[in-house]
Amino acid sequence: QVQVAESGGGLVQAGDSVRLSCTASGRTLSSFTMGWFRRGPGKEREFVAAIYWNDGTTQYADSVNERFTISRDNARTTVYLQMNSLRPEDTATYYCAVAPITYVSRIPGAFIFWGQGTQVTVSS
Repeated sequence: QVQVAESGGGLVQAGDSVRLSCTASGRTLSSFTMGWFRRGPGKEREFVAAIYWNDGTTQYADSVNERFTISRDNARTTVYLQMNSLRPEDTATYYCAVAPITYVSRIPGAFIFWGQGTQVTVSS
């Protein structure tokens, strides 16, 4: 089993920046992808960004491309989501997840282990 824990959410104003962190612990995986998803009020869950741990390949949703950056700290098995130029429509609960796969993916079904989520609220 892999435990996933997010942190770093909060209430910010439009245009501000926030960095989310996510740490995976427990079972060691030989290859995996860590990703961020979000669910806004009244919306479906959507993919945000993902990184394939073994080579650093990344993917982004079009809505966050060039505003958000996903990165990793290999030593800490921690992934970060740097969110810049935040907009009210970025308001959501952000979830971190781990997929025990050998490539980067944005497909929710590939992600087996999920965190509880952290709230990000962007006021206008």
